[in-house]
Amino acid sequence: MSDYLRVCEKAARRAGEVLLDWQGRFKVQEKGPADLVTEADLAAERIIRETVLTAFPDHEFIGEEDTHSNETGWGRIGQPEGFRWVVDPLDGTTNYVHSLAQFCVSIALEHGGEIIVGTIFDPVSGNCYTAESGNGAFCNGDPISVSNVSCLKDSLASVSFPASVDSEAVEVSRFLRMLPHCQAIRRIGSTALNLCYLASGQLDVYWTTSTKPWDVAAGVLLVREAGGVVTDIDGGPFQLTTGRFATACGESLHSQLIKCLAEGSPTSR
Repeated sequence: MSDYLRVCEKAARRAGEVLLDWQGRFKVQEKGPADLVTEADLAAERIIRETVLTAFPDHEFIGEEDTHSNETGWGRIGQPEGFRWVVDPLDGTTNYVHSLAQFCVSIALEHGGEIIVGTIFDPVSGNCYTAESGNGAFCNGDPISVSNVSCLKDSLASVSFPASVDSEAVEVSRFLRMLPHCQAIRRIGSTALNLCYLASGQLDVYWTTSTKPWDVAAGVLLVREAGGVVTDIDGGPFQLTTGRFATACGESLHSQLIKCLAEGSPTSR
């Protein structure tokens, strides 16, 4: 394990402890319609910042809850410059506020425009997912890999919707198009955990059009290192900053997913 990954995991675990300590005793603020921020988010981000910048003071830090980072840092994510920590201190905030177990800490390190290290920590289960570019994906130190499902009708899928969505939205039409072609579809409420579950073979496909870079940076590395495929939702190259992508456990299933998400019938029928 590199020093980068060691510090990444340490920061994620420390932030997870903060989230558990705050649960049930915070006040809720609104970031936007149905999009919550809590004192726990802010406290977790502070401990992550302290941990990684103490170890690497010359690195840049871009966190979801940091207003300055949101305004000035987003456009630099994915650009070939120095080292940047891309951080979501609490992915699955609505679940967390309602005491549902599906929430996590997501931390990634970017260098030269590429994500090189990622950690996602689920403080409720204690599962810690880690990946380093070229060195595989792990859960609690054990290697993980994607499933071997190859047909869409046999797949367990997951989808994420925007914080605010109406019945006429394209996300809803895509969901309805997919519904009869998968074994089942879940909406878990945490992008990062969806990607963990796909990387470890519990999910087979996942798509979304509403993410932020800090939601997906660590998870996309995890999926790729576990053998999965990630592209834009139309099948083109994945772009960290666009907020839209489709991922599957293998090339064949991914191709079926992309065709089904587009208008028309999937070839798997």
